[in-house]
Amino acid sequence: MARSLRAARVATFVYFVLCGALMGTWVVHIPAIEERVGISHATLGGLLVLLGLGAVLGMQVTGRLTDRLGTRVVVPASGVLCGAALVLPGLSDSPWMLAGALLVFGFCNGCLDVSMNAHAVHVEKAYQRPVMSAFHATFSVGGVLAALVAAGAAGTGLSTAVTLGAVGALGIVVALIAARGLLPGTRAAGEDTAPAAKRRGKPRQIWILAGLALMVMLCEGAANDWSALHLKDVLGVPASVAAFGYGTFAAAMTVGRLLADRVSARFGSMAALRYGSATAAVGITIVALTPWTGGAFAGWALFGLGLSGCVPQLFSAAGHADPAAAGANVSRVAGLGYLGMLAGPAVIGWLTHLTALNHTFLLLSLLCVTTAAAAGVLRVRDADHPREPVRSSR
Repeated sequence: MARSLRAARVATFVYFVLCGALMGTWVVHIPAIEERVGISHATLGGLLVLLGLGAVLGMQVTGRLTDRLGTRVVVPASGVLCGAALVLPGLSDSPWMLAGALLVFGFCNGCLDVSMNAHAVHVEKAYQRPVMSAFHATFSVGGVLAALVAAGAAGTGLSTAVTLGAVGALGIVVALIAARGLLPGTRAAGEDTAPAAKRRGKPRQIWILAGLALMVMLCEGAANDWSALHLKDVLGVPASVAAFGYGTFAAAMTVGRLLADRVSARFGSMAALRYGSATAAVGITIVALTPWTGGAFAGWALFGLGLSGCVPQLFSAAGHADPAAAGANVSRVAGLGYLGMLAGPAVIGWLTHLTALNHTFLLLSLLCVTTAAAAGVLRVRDADHPREPVRSSR
């Protein structure tokens, strides 16, 4: 395998870790920034909507720029901007300043998210086998690194602004260094001669993928915010134990993403999406109905394991539908999916006015079943990319 392709894969891993680390650094400093600005939880919740809005806007803008300028230009530029914007929340001393800072940081994060996923599509196309899920797994690694850095900074007494500024500066350096490994071109051979109708892509297919991403990421968002509260409020476990509810879900999702590429290579992306979402449906149904703590932990683990490979399959399918428009297509799927992740916690919260928290999770089960039923949308991709035997990594 060409050394340049291996370097491109490593560089893509680096950008996914970088994106996870920058976002994770902001997340772990939310309590300190909330106290510095002097706002309530309710106000913070409203301001976080601006973070999501900025991310969605950044995704839509960057998708077309990536297709026009190439990922080798847009990915490092987005990484630099995201690193530079990280310090802004730490410098804010009023709600209005924080609102602007979150809008800018969210925009830059959305730019990095879409551009690095578009590059991952091109790397996967060059490898001629699934590699997308492993990239998404390393995003979680970046979050872990952010938590470790934050803990160390807190022990030394560094201010939030200094920590965010230092991590952001390091992120800028990493983004510039890793740029050397990116693929020099982002169009596969033969794309320029492809029929125009084919190169325009399949809008209906892309929006179906986007709708599935919305449902899957709504489930992820609900798990992120409600797993610990479910264990504490519904099953009555101590808060120290309830925190492991999210940890179980996140750990299972990370492990699943490390394995999902091999599953997809062996059985196809359609099977990975269908049986993954079906597994998630079983897991969240257990969570909704079980009265036992052990059963709830097992359910959250199954939920994370099942969902783990779904989003990478959808992003990959969107990018491969028309490699010449990979950025724009990924931005549509990622943008709608991100809206689902933002909406998930709010939807579950609203439903708790009507029924018990655990019973609201049956909606998530329904969404997972719907995703499994609609997985046939990936049949076209599997037909265009026949499965090959899983090859050794050596």
